[in-house]
Amino acid sequence: MTAVSEHQGPATRAQDRFAFVSSAPFPNAAGETLATKFDRFLEQTSGIAHFKQLFELLSAFALNFDCPWIAYGSLTPERKLSTPIRRGRAVMLNYPDEWQKRYLEMGYDRIDPIIKTSRKRSGAFRWSEVYKDASTTEDERRVFDEAATFGLRSGISVPLHGPNGRFAFVSFAQRWDGELQNRAMTYLQLAATHFHRRIAKFASCNSIEAIPNLSPRERECILWTARGKSSWETGKILGISANTVNFHMKNAKQKLDASSRTLAAIKAVKLGIIES
Repeated sequence: MTAVSEHQGPATRAQDRFAFVSSAPFPNAAGETLATKFDRFLEQTSGIAHFKQLFELLSAFALNFDCPWIAYGSLTPERKLSTPIRRGRAVMLNYPDEWQKRYLEMGYDRIDPIIKTSRKRSGAFRWSEVYKDASTTEDERRVFDEAATFGLRSGISVPLHGPNGRFAFVSFAQRWDGELQNRAMTYLQLAATHFHRRIAKFASCNSIEAIPNLSPRERECILWTARGKSSWETGKILGISANTVNFHMKNAKQKLDASSRTLAAIKAVKLGIIES
């Protein structure tokens, strides 16, 4: 499987690939059903220009393959974490909250084997391949092992390389230890590529947007949240009340368009607002 570049040429090339897969004959009714669902996914996303809606549609499509969790990340060659300057999103994910919190507290973004492999690979890959690879360190395997304890037991990732060394990746995770078949990986890769192109197209059509402007106190509160501190503990460290910490965290969540404190902290790290 070959990951599609962010700028691979005329848009009709991607459309032709989508049309080929969705119209290709399959040996049984199950294949025809997947083709129909993929066509519907393309139709539903074609007129959408909102990040959350696109992500929700991709999540719904992934459920056809028993993948309840997905993650989208955008990175640069110079840094492990990206600092986007357009209206795109550096990270979107629906992983279990407790795993997100653990990942952030442990600083696993610095040793994540999926990120390392995505930089080097040009095609979709199974997590099991990376786990078994001789070049994968024990610390990197620990990321997979701990993810499994939170329910992310297997999955695949799709690297999406762009110009100047920039790239993104989409990961699809399952609750069980089985392996996705090649046909399923093909559909998921095409869906991930289409999602990424829609995000990139929408971002390029909008004006540049500055990184959310958090106040110094909001930065302090979200920094200690990223380090696993409660509102009470953060208040003691900063010399303010827990209610004041909650007030600043509520403002930070709104500015970062985050539904939880953990996701707000993850976004703040990804955007370079704070360092975990």
